[in-house]
Amino acid sequence: MATCAREAEPLEALSNSLHSPEALFTRPLDVSVPELLERFVDEAASTLGGLDGAVACAGGARGRGITEATTQDWSATWEMNVGHVARLVATSAPHLRAAGGGPIVVVASVSGWKPGPQAQYGAAKAAQIHMVSSLARELAMDGIRVNAVSPGSMLIPGKRWDRMRREDPAAFDRFRAEFAGGDLVRPEEVADVIAFLLSDQSRGVTGVNLPVDKGQNAPTPEGY
Repeated sequence: MATCAREAEPLEALSNSLHSPEALFTRPLDVSVPELLERFVDEAASTLGGLDGAVACAGGARGRGITEATTQDWSATWEMNVGHVARLVATSAPHLRAAGGGPIVVVASVSGWKPGPQAQYGAAKAAQIHMVSSLARELAMDGIRVNAVSPGSMLIPGKRWDRMRREDPAAFDRFRAEFAGGDLVRPEEVADVIAFLLSDQSRGVTGVNLPVDKGQNAPTPEGY
């Protein structure tokens, strides 16, 4: 298995948590830098003896509303989301083709089709979802399946919604009403779906966008 992140410390913590840390290939890098991401994929394939699948899960946004966001904000948001997916797929595809095929999973977002601020983020996530349907057809004859997972708002310790839960319980309760069952998505629930799409059990699935949002309505407390 191989993974990368911007900082070395979490990668070291992940390696140390495994029974066989030597089985994990890691590199600290910024996936929006083309040559770094491409080198990582090729080095991982060389070190591990090929690729069985790939997951594009980096993302984020820069800038505020449309009258405040700069051209650089839009470009950076596009590269963080769409650009890195395109390069990951382009670099991974030859390795997967050599192995007789394999799955690629792109982590998109509920914001890709349920509008909320900011527009540059939603537009980039919508582009990811469309890209998946196009690439699934383009790569099908190589035995490569391409699917998207679109998480809803996730309750991650220390992150935005967890801070709201602790610091503004009334606002958090109002936000919970956007979910059919009143509970935000948990990271492990998204991970389970990604694992399914990487497995042979999903061998008949390609070109889909699979929401993991617990029936979420608006993607932010601000509503539509």
